[in-house]
Amino acid sequence: MKILLTGGGTAGHVMPHLALLNDFRKHFNEIIYIGQENGIEKDIIHEQKDIKYYPIEATKFVRRKILKNLLIPFRLLKSIHSAKKVIKQERPDIIFSKGGFVSLPVVIAGKKLKIPIVAHESDLEMGLANKLSKPSATVICTTFEKTASSVKNKGKYTGSPMRDDLFKDKKTSREKLGIHTNKPVLLVTGGSQGSKSINNKIREELKEITDRFYVIHLTGKNNIDNKINMKDYKQIDFTLDMGTVLSSADIVVSRAGSNTIFELAVLRKPMLLIPLPKGTSRGDQVDNAKYFNSLGYANFVTEDQLEDTPLLPYIIETYKESPLLVKTLEKSNIQPGNKVLVETILELVK
Repeated sequence: MKILLTGGGTAGHVMPHLALLNDFRKHFNEIIYIGQENGIEKDIIHEQKDIKYYPIEATKFVRRKILKNLLIPFRLLKSIHSAKKVIKQERPDIIFSKGGFVSLPVVIAGKKLKIPIVAHESDLEMGLANKLSKPSATVICTTFEKTASSVKNKGKYTGSPMRDDLFKDKKTSREKLGIHTNKPVLLVTGGSQGSKSINNKIREELKEITDRFYVIHLTGKNNIDNKINMKDYKQIDFTLDMGTVLSSADIVVSRAGSNTIFELAVLRKPMLLIPLPKGTSRGDQVDNAKYFNSLGYANFVTEDQLEDTPLLPYIIETYKESPLLVKTLEKSNIQPGNKVLVETILELVK
């Protein structure tokens, strides 16, 4: 049997594929991937030597650029043709899509060629690519239970897939990172590409924050500030070994991307979320943060609030509430979605 994977644009549309690869290898003889020529997905998937990668041109809706968007239908037709060519050549038994604009032509082409399609939506509100893919998809699996109930007839709540290497021992992880401290360890992350506003805020208050916490700062690629040489402050631009970093933390300050906060929830990490503002994005992170906060899983603060107030009091408040946040997460039904997702895919193949 053969499975075709697609998704890209950000690491959030690719990393869940990695979490499922060992399961896919048990059930499928071949794994192929369709992504962009210059997307982050190509770099990540090329590390997997047994996966055949096919690049196609991706068409993205660009906010506030009306003239550029007029070309989308023509480019999309070209991308669908390219995807159709690959699918005809490879003849996969099923397609698994993680969203992102590169996935849309693949899903449409797969539907035309009568290939069963499982799409997965990470966010609380469906992204544009998955909304447009909905008519072509056979099943739409979701990270959030609330999302599945809004997708009539096709929605299925599975949770999000997680890699086994995310589950690591705290003491061993700290030793690996060279962390020896009696202070609580604070992890700060702005996502795979980093966050300029979060980076700046942390560095503005670094002296006050490191007086109370040991800080691991995931800055995003090329965002390390080599001029900072401060005790109890460790900068990492990007790492694929997120298990070691996450396991080391007592508390996490993070953007509110769905994959990240789901992983933090499964790992039972107290979190203070600073969602990417609406306008900068479609507002999905604000929805995610509010939803987790309403369930008692996380605290959150907006970037607007932080313009006039320091971040440290919010961090201290979240750390004080850590026992309650952890207890609430432990009572939740949040678990890795690997098993249910793979079962859903195999049922359609059979």
